[in-house]
Amino acid sequence: MVRRPVAWAVAVILFAEALGIAALNWFMGVVVARQDMSLAGLDPDKMSVSAKAGAVVFGLYFALCGLVALLVAVRNRPPAGLGRVLLISVAVVHALLGAVSWGLIGWRAFLFMVIVLALVVLLLMTYDQVDGAGEAGAGADGGGEGGSGPASEPEPEPGPAAKNDTPPAGPFTPPAPTTP
Repeated sequence: MVRRPVAWAVAVILFAEALGIAALNWFMGVVVARQDMSLAGLDPDKMSVSAKAGAVVFGLYFALCGLVALLVAVRNRPPAGLGRVLLISVAVVHALLGAVSWGLIGWRAFLFMVIVLALVVLLLMTYDQVDGAGEAGAGADGGGEGGSGPASEPEPEPGPAAKNDTPPAGPFTPPAPTTP
């Protein structure tokens, strides 16, 4: 299947990005600390500390997203809860970085961001597709031959006391909301 290799690739890329972003921001903090100029009256020491804090925050963010992708690859289960939110947010971050990188850096950086975005979205969508197909396939299977488990066993006939004139209940559809 394609799910686990994509999850491994996303995990490796996000860990590499965590190191790269942290190193780049830390380097920017060092450069700003060594300069003797201020930007619009801002203190260079405060800008340096801010850049280094950004290095730590963004490095940890990408590392945490990489950890979620690594857990998805190891467990072979879809991300849930906070992990899913983190992967969606890292996809949005790569979309925004891709849009900015086209104008500032060039098409190669844009291409890299779009590839990472596509891999993260593929990671999220392949697990959704498998889960949805598994649920739909079990109900639509009809108990064909060669299957095992509850889907392949025929349903027992109801006894005379269980028969009534009410039709079987279909899927529940809640009423549409009304606005005053």
